[in-house]
Amino acid sequence: MATEATAAAEGNEIETKVPARLDRLPWAKWHWMVIIGLGTVWILDGLEVTIIGSIGDRLTEGGSGISLDASQIGSAAACYVAGACVGALFFGQLTDRFGRKKLFLVTLGLYIAATVATGFAWTAWYFFACRFLTGMGIGGEYAAINSAIDELIPARLRGRVDLIINGSYWVGASVGALLTVPLLDTSIFAEDFGWRLAFLIGAVLGVGILIVRKNVPESPRWLFIHGRNDEAEQITGEIEDEVRAETGEELEEVPDDAKLTIHQRATIPFREIASVAIHKYPKRTILGLSLFVGQAFIYNAVTFDLGTILGEFFNVGSGQVPLYIAVFGVSNFLGPLTLGRLFDTVGRKAMISLCYLTSAALTAALGILLLSTTPSTWVFMAFVLAIFYFASSGASAAYLTVSEIFPMESRALSIAFFYAVGTGLGGIVGPLLFGELINTGELEKVALGFLLGAVVMAVGGIAEILFGVNAEGKTLESIAEPLSAAKRRVQSGAEVGSGQEPPAAMV
Repeated sequence: MATEATAAAEGNEIETKVPARLDRLPWAKWHWMVIIGLGTVWILDGLEVTIIGSIGDRLTEGGSGISLDASQIGSAAACYVAGACVGALFFGQLTDRFGRKKLFLVTLGLYIAATVATGFAWTAWYFFACRFLTGMGIGGEYAAINSAIDELIPARLRGRVDLIINGSYWVGASVGALLTVPLLDTSIFAEDFGWRLAFLIGAVLGVGILIVRKNVPESPRWLFIHGRNDEAEQITGEIEDEVRAETGEELEEVPDDAKLTIHQRATIPFREIASVAIHKYPKRTILGLSLFVGQAFIYNAVTFDLGTILGEFFNVGSGQVPLYIAVFGVSNFLGPLTLGRLFDTVGRKAMISLCYLTSAALTAALGILLLSTTPSTWVFMAFVLAIFYFASSGASAAYLTVSEIFPMESRALSIAFFYAVGTGLGGIVGPLLFGELINTGELEKVALGFLLGAVVMAVGGIAEILFGVNAEGKTLESIAEPLSAAKRRVQSGAEVGSGQEPPAAMV
C-alpha cells in the first residue's frame, strides 16, 4: 500500500512544517530512545573490531578449533573492511530509496546473523565469509543510522549528539579489549570455546538493540519527500504528543515562513544524486573525501597495529596489550564526550579544523621523537592518547559533515560513498604501510609512518578551513536544499541548485 501511495504522489506539490516541528522540540525521553535504538550500534562495531584483534593469536593455535595462520588473520580483517565498504554502498542507496527504518532493521539483522555464524567457524573460508557479511551489516549501519539520527535530532543539538554517538565506538572497543582477558583464559574457558563466546556476546547485545530499534519510527523527512506526507504528519504529531506529555510544556507554534515547498518524488535516479556531488557541490565533495581519507588512514593504521608496535618496540607482553587498548579506547571516547558541545557553540569549521590540525601536529611531534630516540612506553602512549583525543572528535565530525552538507535524498548514499572511498583508500593503505614499516624492526621507519599520517590529517584540517560549512544550529534543509524542493532561493544573484556552489554566506 505504501508503495502505491508513493507512486501515486509522484509530482505532487506540498507544503510542510515537519522539519521545523522536529527541530524545535525540547530534549525528552523520546530522543534517548532514538539514541539507544540507533546510536549504540557503534559500540557493537568497536566490540567487533577489537575482539578480532585481541583473539588473533588464539586463532593461530592448534587447539582453537580453526587454526588460522598469521596471514589469514590479516586477510580476515581485510574481509571485514571490504564487507563494510560494499555494505555501505549497497545498503546506502537502498536506504535513500526504501527508507531509513526498513534498512536499519535489515542491516542490524544481517550483523546479528553473521556474528552468530562466526562463532561456529571451523575453517578459514567460512570465517572469511562470515567476517565479510558482518562487515556488510556494519557498513550498511553507517549509512542508515547516521542519516536517521540527523533527521530526528533537533538542529541545535545535532553536532554534539552525533559526535558522542559515533565516538561510542570506543566504548565498545574498550569493553571488547577487557572482555577478551577472561574469555581467553584457559583456566576459565576451553581453548576452542572462549573466542567463540566473544562473538555470541556481540550478537546478544545486537538483539537487545534490535528490540529497542523497532520502536524508532521512520524519518518523517524521508516520508514526505516520497509521497507519504500523511504518515509524516501522523508520526510527527505522535512525537510531539509524547514530548508534550513528558515535559509538561506547550510547544511553540511554528511560523508560516518555516514551511518547505516540496515536489514529491517516488524515486530519484542515481544519476541525479551522483551529479549533486560532482556538479552542484564539488567543494563539499573535496571536503568529505579529505576528512574521511585522513581519519581512515591514521585510525586504521594505529588501531590495527598498536598492539604490534607495543610488543615489537616497547616489550609489552601480549597478555597486557588489551589493557593498553582499553585505555586507548577511553581516550578516544573522552574526545567527543568533552568537546562535542563546542561543535554546536563554537562552530563546525573552527572545531573540525582545530581537531584535525592539533592531532596532525601531535602526530608529527611523535614522529620526530621516534626518529631521535626510543621513548618510554608511557611517553609513547601519552602521545598516542593525546593525538586520538582530538582525532576522535575530528573523525566523528567527518560522518556528521557528510550527512549534513548534501541534500536529504542523497544523505545515506553520501555517507556510504565517503565512508567506502575513505576506508578503501586510507583504511587499507594505512595498515598495510605501517605493517611493512613495523616488519623492518626499525623504530625510525615506523616514525616515517607517523609523519605521513600527520600530513594526511593536516590535509583534512586545511580542507575544512577552505571548504567547511557553518552548519551548527541550522536545519538540514537550509544547509543543503532538497533536490525535490519546488522553490530555489536566490542569493547573491546565483540560484541555489543551478550547478554552482552555494554563496559564501551558506558555506
